Amino acid sequence: MTRLATIVFRRPRHVLGAGVAFMLLGVLLGAPVVGLLSSSTSGFEDASSESVVTRDRLEQASGVNPEVGLVALVQLHSGVDTVAGRAKLAEVADRIENDPAVAGVTGFLGTGETAFVSEDRRASYLVAAMRPVADEAATDAAERIEREFAADDAVTLGGRIIASQQIRDQVSGDLARAELLAFPLLFLLSLVLFRGVIASTLPLLTGGLTILLSFLVLRIVNEITALSVFAVNLVIGLSLGLAIDYSLLIVSRYREELARVGSGLQPIRTTLQTAGRTVAYSALTVAVALAVLLVFPQPFLYSMGVGGIVAALVSGLAALTVLPAVLVLLGPRVNALAPARWKRASMEDVGGRETGFWHRLTTVVMKRPARVAVASATLLIVLGLPFLRVEFTSVDSAVLPLSTSARQVSDALEAEFPPERTAPIYVAVAAPGPAADDVAALADAIGGLPNASFVTVPRPVGAGLWQIRVISSATGLEEPSLDLVREIRSLDSPYEIGVGGFAAGFIDQRESLANHLPIALSILIATTFLLLFAMTGSLILPFKALLMNVLTLSAAFGVMVLVCQDGRLEGLLDFTSQGALEMTQPILLFAIAFALSTDYAIFLLSRIKEAYDSGLSNAESVAWGLERTGRVITSAALLFTVAIGAFSTSEIVFIKLLGLGTAVAVLLDATVVRAFLVPSLMALLGEWNWWAPAPLRRLHDRFGLRESSVGG
Repeated sequence: MTRLATIVFRRPRHVLGAGVAFMLLGVLLGAPVVGLLSSSTSGFEDASSESVVTRDRLEQASGVNPEVGLVALVQLHSGVDTVAGRAKLAEVADRIENDPAVAGVTGFLGTGETAFVSEDRRASYLVAAMRPVADEAATDAAERIEREFAADDAVTLGGRIIASQQIRDQVSGDLARAELLAFPLLFLLSLVLFRGVIASTLPLLTGGLTILLSFLVLRIVNEITALSVFAVNLVIGLSLGLAIDYSLLIVSRYREELARVGSGLQPIRTTLQTAGRTVAYSALTVAVALAVLLVFPQPFLYSMGVGGIVAALVSGLAALTVLPAVLVLLGPRVNALAPARWKRASMEDVGGRETGFWHRLTTVVMKRPARVAVASATLLIVLGLPFLRVEFTSVDSAVLPLSTSARQVSDALEAEFPPERTAPIYVAVAAPGPAADDVAALADAIGGLPNASFVTVPRPVGAGLWQIRVISSATGLEEPSLDLVREIRSLDSPYEIGVGGFAAGFIDQRESLANHLPIALSILIATTFLLLFAMTGSLILPFKALLMNVLTLSAAFGVMVLVCQDGRLEGLLDFTSQGALEMTQPILLFAIAFALSTDYAIFLLSRIKEAYDSGLSNAESVAWGLERTGRVITSAALLFTVAIGAFSTSEIVFIKLLGLGTAVAVLLDATVVRAFLVPSLMALLGEWNWWAPAPLRRLHDRFGLRESSVGG
């Protein structure tokens, strides 16, 4: 950090010029990345699971994807039993089947099945199977078919390929709206928190630079491995939030050093040696926490992991290079364009007064540490109790807003039609042609299962491979459908059987996540513990930080269940509860919130340790550290909440609720945990906070972080 400070001080224009050059590259090459990422709902699948392997096997053998790709809901004002109604169905079927990506269309006319007809017989739907095509080709097909029926008010399009296309469009619109909402609010808040126009613009400029650079890196990574479009939401929220947090830390410390020693090399050197090193540790910790998502095979989760790593590292890099260069060029002018009253308040803030609010609060808390610790922990535990009754669901058209055609079709099928034919269970049987009787007997056995309402005649789809389609007595992910999948898989057969479909995919997804979760948690806990030990030299402080992270996360999870699963605040947040949480969201929220909680722990512990290394007692160090960082952490949490909470305006249900959950976790961590739980536990343990075995202590003294720059 000392060498970096020297380079930045001597060549600030070169560093700033390099930053501007990369920003322009980000505008030219990175900005279009949203349109290049995958919006397929298959991003939530494990490619090695039975359901996916079965689908791919049938698709390769038959040249047709066994899952329904498109659904066309047709309104028939004269009724399905009239000549005009049947003619309309036939016309729609022909127009869909003419698309080169469509393998075939099924409906009432071809099968005579009343399941394709609404209860009032004034509507019917057609299902289209798609040829094996890449995501880009599926998107093109969706756009072609949407144009084909754009002027036909009687036809509403839904299904997998339409939902994927509308998700991509919705994400783009949500991003634009979130940015329009977040940036003005962030500027106004920064103006109040920094008490100066110049100082308040620096975090936003750093945030904008970080977003563009992250987009540039994201596009490069996407050329190597396909990423999910949902990663863009996380990249923008984290890039903006972390860049603002880090800028707040750097700028606050720089202004503090300016007030203490004046302009020149010394303030930027001390800033980077202290706040800069904290930013480096924080960025690395956040990146490591989000890197555990790479353990999961679901493209959605590892895309979020890639996006989180990129956002964290780029945020830290921008805050440690470009921002210090700007501060060197500004010097004392960083406090310019501020009313005299604001300047006086800023000087009082950087002075670290022992009569300040945070110092007084910490002193009061540490006088009654046991009571405060119990009360704080109890509050977090009570908030977390609703998570004990969590229910899970999967991603389908229901995540889209009511205004989209895919959501309208999904809701209509559920409300107006018998058990749907759009999400059947399909069975692949590896049996030779002469075994037709055996396969037929297997189909009969499946039809005899208590939760099966309809089973098709086995159909040969390739050499030695048969396909059987099964309709459950229940819809979607209701328990009878899940039981039916398990029952089929448990049937005895001399032939290899594979089961796929929406319900089978849900079971496989849940099993895959459960299998990979222990590995991810082990990596997360071990790496976070090691990083915090490297920073503090203590075994107790990392353990306490992990414990407090768990309490914060449990509380955030509980709030998510109350709001998302139970449907509270539906009107205020403008969403319709699915009655469950999308299965990947707790894992994603855990990684993000864990990273941010550790981030704020580092902010606080770095200043407490700085004071402790300088010779202050444990109690004095905690009070001094909170006085120096209390306003910074609270401000950072508030700004981050606005940055990430802006995505609670998203029309994609689980993105909206992820923004809400992250905002709740950040606010709880910055208030209940940092203001009450941390100082109370620090007081209870006293000097034991800094304990480590002698060999580890010597190791830390040689390689770890040690600072003694307390002043002012």
